[in-house]
Amino acid sequence: MRTVEEIISLLGGPEAAATRCGVGTEAIRKWRQAKAIPAKHWPAVLAATGLALSDLPGAPTETQKTEPAMASAETPPDGATGCLVLADGTIFWGRGFGAETAKAGEICFNTGMTGYQETLTDPSYAGQVITFTFPHIGNVGTNAEDIETITPAARGLIVKQDVTEPANWRSTKHLDAWLKSHGIPGLAGIDTRALTARIRDAGAPNGVICHQADGRFDIAALKAQAAAWPGLEGMDLAKEVTCRQTFAWDETEWAWPEGFGRQTAPKHKVVAVDYGAKRNILRCLASAGCEVVVVPATATAEEILAHKPDGVFLSNGPGDPAATGEYAIPAIQGVLETKLPVFGICLGHQLLALSLGAKTYKLARGHRGANQPVKDLTTGKVEITSQNHGFAVDPKTLPANATVTHVSLFDGTNEGIAATDRPAFSVQYHPEASPGPSDSHYLFHRFVEMIEAHKAGA
Repeated sequence: MRTVEEIISLLGGPEAAATRCGVGTEAIRKWRQAKAIPAKHWPAVLAATGLALSDLPGAPTETQKTEPAMASAETPPDGATGCLVLADGTIFWGRGFGAETAKAGEICFNTGMTGYQETLTDPSYAGQVITFTFPHIGNVGTNAEDIETITPAARGLIVKQDVTEPANWRSTKHLDAWLKSHGIPGLAGIDTRALTARIRDAGAPNGVICHQADGRFDIAALKAQAAAWPGLEGMDLAKEVTCRQTFAWDETEWAWPEGFGRQTAPKHKVVAVDYGAKRNILRCLASAGCEVVVVPATATAEEILAHKPDGVFLSNGPGDPAATGEYAIPAIQGVLETKLPVFGICLGHQLLALSLGAKTYKLARGHRGANQPVKDLTTGKVEITSQNHGFAVDPKTLPANATVTHVSLFDGTNEGIAATDRPAFSVQYHPEASPGPSDSHYLFHRFVEMIEAHKAGA
């Protein structure tokens, strides 16, 4: 039997091994750490090296090969009341909770260690099933305050451990009951590390999460449903999660012991275009001294400017920015022509970039969690950020009148831009910190300073 180091050497070294097996170099590091190569990569390794299966660490021995075959992967094991069926036919069995239903979507993972209710209610998760890498999900229950939208858009959630009874003084409802009330299925008891590694190495797959209390599953139908789901690329989901009519917002950030406050003396008027806006983003704008008017994603430039704003905010949201851009780009370009200050977050960042002439692309894994390091190139400071996005701006396509302001220290992808000929800027991450660190709150004040400078020069 060969060692992992010997096999990597036969493959031509770490970078060559990664290329031959279709993974990143981080996966090769994991091989070395575990001193084993995952079975899904054995065919590629054997084809590239000419080794025999018995040469690979962890491969079955002759004795193991002659043992009785295991039950079919399509047969639910005892006690299984839930499953995850991927588009390629892979099945993960577990224990279902939440709503008894089947939901299709893109399977992603979130590395955050807190704020699962805020995560589940983030409209940017529309069309996605969230795998939580942190094991303690549900332990603080749920409440009516820690939500980012009234109607959650996430398709489901996957956890390692069973949801326990809540142990927090703010809890008003068990997570299981809360999920049932919103029609969201959950799945516990699966190997979330294996699923996360699969997503990391091969990209986010499409799949179906299903909860059936009686343990009876139509696997053929679930496979067909998973294979038929079209995926997020080319999908406009902003229209599904946006508000249906214009409304005013004056609620400010939560503070101990008063709770949420109200903005009673705003200094500036901001129109926020709702592509799937999180409530705490609107609270941060109000806390920064803004009167906030929220308009639907489909609002035209004329409808936005009719409110006579001092600045325009482009919110976060789900789906493919290029698809949403069909109606959002003309509106944003109309606002940019007025030279009003513009601030974008997440999908709003991508839409601003598209409006300036840049292009976006889909990431293989996306960035989802509350521990993402980003460098602000204008100050040189590094901030730990909260992120949730599956698409990114291609910085090579930015026009001459736009510059990169922030970059990811994980993978070097773009995290912020600014126009050089008008007061407009945006970031890919979520500076409102719900959930997550508050390192980036300064961006809301940067926006207000931009508004004040514009008004002083008007």
